Amino acid sequence: MSDEETIGPEEGELTSDENDLAFTDLPLVPEVQEAIDAIGYETPSPIQAEAIPFLLEGRDLLGVADTGTGKTAAFALPILTNLDPRGGGPQALCLTPTRELAIQVAEAFESFGNRIRGFQALPIYGGSDYGKQIRGLKNGAPVVVGTPGRIMDHINKGTLKLDKIRTLVLDEADEMLSMGFIDDIEWILDHMPEERQTALFSATMPPKMEALAKTMVRNPVRIAIKPEEPTVELIDQKLLYVEKKNKDALLASILQDRTLKKALVFTQMKHVANKVVKKLHHAGIRGTAIHGNKSQAARTKALADFKQGRVKVLVATDVA
Repeated sequence: MSDEETIGPEEGELTSDENDLAFTDLPLVPEVQEAIDAIGYETPSPIQAEAIPFLLEGRDLLGVADTGTGKTAAFALPILTNLDPRGGGPQALCLTPTRELAIQVAEAFESFGNRIRGFQALPIYGGSDYGKQIRGLKNGAPVVVGTPGRIMDHINKGTLKLDKIRTLVLDEADEMLSMGFIDDIEWILDHMPEERQTALFSATMPPKMEALAKTMVRNPVRIAIKPEEPTVELIDQKLLYVEKKNKDALLASILQDRTLKKALVFTQMKHVANKVVKKLHHAGIRGTAIHGNKSQAARTKALADFKQGRVKVLVATDVA
C-alpha cells in the first residue's frame, strides 16, 4: 500500500498520555454530542482521538488497538455524524466475527444515536428470528451490524440491499481472518458499491491481514496505538503441571476458594466445556458453558447469568 499514510511517532504508535483532545473539539453532530455527554464521555481514547477526524473526512482507515480501548466508538460516532437524514435503507454495514459482538456493537450504536430521531442499529446474526430482522430492514434501519453468514443470507434473499452503503467496517478483523471468513467477506464486497469508505479495526495486524486490507481499502490512514502497559504486567500468571486424571479435581479445588468471585475457564473443544461444567456441579460449584453448538438464546442467558453473578464460573471455547 504505497499510498498508505501512517499516523504517530515510532512507526505509528501513540500512547494514551499523548491525547489532550476533548469530544467537544470534534465536529460531531449535536445529537451525537448530546448522547456522549449524557453517557459521561469527556476525553476520547487514543484510537478515538486519532481515527474519528479521518473517518469524518471520509478516509479509509486501518486501526490497530487492543480490545477494550474504545474502537467501537471510534467508528460509530463518525458514522452517526455522517448519516444522510433522508435515509432510504442501510448506509453503514459493520461486520463482526461473532453474534455476541454484533449485539454489543449494535447496542453501542443505539446508545450513541439515541438522540437521532428514528435511528435504529439492526443486529443480524444466525440463531435469531428472521422475521424480526426482515422487519427491521424494511423499516429502513440506517446501520446494520452482523455476522458474515447471516448477512449473506439476507443478500441472497433480497431482503438486504447494499446499494446505498457508504461505509463498511470490519470489527475485530483479525478474528474474522482466523475464523475463516475471508471468502465470505470478499463475496459481500462484490455486492457493495465500489465507491465507499472502508475501515478495518483490529487488535493485531498479521501479514495475512495486511494482504486482505490491500484488496479492500484505498489510500488508507493507518493508526497503531501502543498500550500504556503490556497486558502481562497486569495479570498474575501461574502455570501448574498436573496429571490428566487429576486435572478436574485441581480445577475444582482452585475454584472453591471463597475469595474468588468469578472465574473464566477456557477449553479447546465444545464437548469438553460441557464436561467441565458437569464436573464443577458435582463439586458444588455453579457454572455454565458457552460455545458454538449452543443456541443464541442459551449463549445470551449464559453470559447474563455470569455477568449478574448467578453462576460463579463461565466455561468457554474461543467464542468468548
